Amino acid sequence: MKIPLTIKLLFLLVFIAIIALIVWSEYQRFLHQPVNLIEDDTIFTINPGDNISKVSQRLYDSGLSPVPSVYLDIYARLQGNAQQIKAGEYRVQADATLPDLLNLFISGRVVQYSLTIIEGMTANQLFEKMLAHPKLKITLNELNNETVREALAIENERVEGWFLPETYHFPANTTDVQFLRRAHQKMQNQLENAWQQMSEKLPYESAYEVLIMASIIEKESAIPEERPEISGVFVRRLDKGMRLQTDPTVIYGMGESYDGNIRKKDLQTDTPYNTYTRFGLPPTPICLPSKESIEAAMNPAEGTSLYFVAGAENGGHVFSDNLEDHNRAVRQYWNNMRLTQ
Repeated sequence: MKIPLTIKLLFLLVFIAIIALIVWSEYQRFLHQPVNLIEDDTIFTINPGDNISKVSQRLYDSGLSPVPSVYLDIYARLQGNAQQIKAGEYRVQADATLPDLLNLFISGRVVQYSLTIIEGMTANQLFEKMLAHPKLKITLNELNNETVREALAIENERVEGWFLPETYHFPANTTDVQFLRRAHQKMQNQLENAWQQMSEKLPYESAYEVLIMASIIEKESAIPEERPEISGVFVRRLDKGMRLQTDPTVIYGMGESYDGNIRKKDLQTDTPYNTYTRFGLPPTPICLPSKESIEAAMNPAEGTSLYFVAGAENGGHVFSDNLEDHNRAVRQYWNNMRLTQ
């Protein structure tokens, strides 16, 4: 029995409609069905050189994609942005659809990690902290003064002081050189801005000397409010041709031999950093100083004090105009120390 042409066309239309319905249903599933999150905080990584086909397949293989990989591949190519995805780590949200992920991959909004350069830490302490960070890529054979100095083309003998303390955010696989260059540039900018406000009354011959002074101020006090006063003491001592006589420089010069205690013989042992035996500033900074300490170095408080010692009730220092009052404050400090032991 011969089937009429109209019946054949009807069956064909029904078949096409069914196929279209299936395609439309799958398309809607692709557009609206959230990805399959295995964990609450899922990170998906696009490696350098990955194309949309490879990314789509890895999404499917990992179980994140609720539909075959070809769906995202075709969708991205139809949208004309298949070539715009960017490498990096991406945090996948629980309600994200595949089109949402594609937009995320195109945006380049990668996961950011952080590392804080603490005020007053040394460059070597910073290097140790970097080596322990799991998301920083170490490219230098060793992280030390010589390799960093060469990589960043720092002219000074030591890189101490040249990285600005603050919290830095960065994507995974940021290199050690990239991180340090950023912190170094920030310190350069901070120092240049400060140097532009240089007063003729200040005893510094270069911006580098400001950095040295700021590092000493940083190590002398953790109380921001008294740093300008400490700066004033040091500036007046330099103006009068007095030695700075500051313990933190001696400790820095002792290096690894410092065991937590500073003794009379340490104050008498000459090193380039011993400000009890040498006049003027030490040859380099002794730590990574904060913005506040740089500002204090550039804006010393006016006054007449030439000495200070720990022992103030607020945890700060007692300032004195003359040696007699200073010695009295020192004796009081040691008496208080004995009473608390």
